[in-house]
Amino acid sequence: MGEVAAYFDLDGTLLDASSEKTLTGTLLRRRPWRLPVGLTSWTVRALVNLLRGRAPYDAFRNRGHFTGAAWSTLEVLSEELAEQVLMPRVPQEALDRLAWHRDQGHRCILVTATVAPMAEAMGRQLGMDATYGCGPAARTGRLSGSERGWSVPRRKGKVPVVMADAEANGHDLAQCWAYGNTHADSWFMRECGHAIAVNPEGALVKEAEARSWEQVHWRAA
Repeated sequence: MGEVAAYFDLDGTLLDASSEKTLTGTLLRRRPWRLPVGLTSWTVRALVNLLRGRAPYDAFRNRGHFTGAAWSTLEVLSEELAEQVLMPRVPQEALDRLAWHRDQGHRCILVTATVAPMAEAMGRQLGMDATYGCGPAARTGRLSGSERGWSVPRRKGKVPVVMADAEANGHDLAQCWAYGNTHADSWFMRECGHAIAVNPEGALVKEAEARSWEQVHWRAA
């Protein structure tokens, strides 16, 4: 499809909602007994990560809240939520931008820290050419709450994912596009020649201004 690709973050960028919070909340409503298990596991992992010197951004984004959940359950629930709940939260401007890139012959790729079943369900709904979410290569059994052995495209972790995709598909990153909404996305946005800050938050606003990145605001009706 040529040398150009468009790399998109999901939550807050293409989606005017949090996909993983939606998945977590629905899972808890349907299985309320999971609350003490998930909350305890998440808290312990957050504290351990902080004691190990991890940044709060990463420490608080552990997957303890999914401890004991079956991958198959997350996959089925993600498909349901993506179609029925989350797609209505995709702004028309986001859909129009995806359509514009496809008209140009660009590949559209989702690179998100959202857990893989939800990321992939949204990728299918959005018609993405490739989707990279958080998770292991093989997803069977139940989640332990640990991210060990996972691909984790979060903050700087998105950079090697984008670079590997570009190399595998013959893209020139200087010609590629990047869309994100937080400063955590700025790491992969810097690798692309055309960076767009979508609904940018404080620190990203400053970086976008300093780097002369375009800023846009997409909101679901």
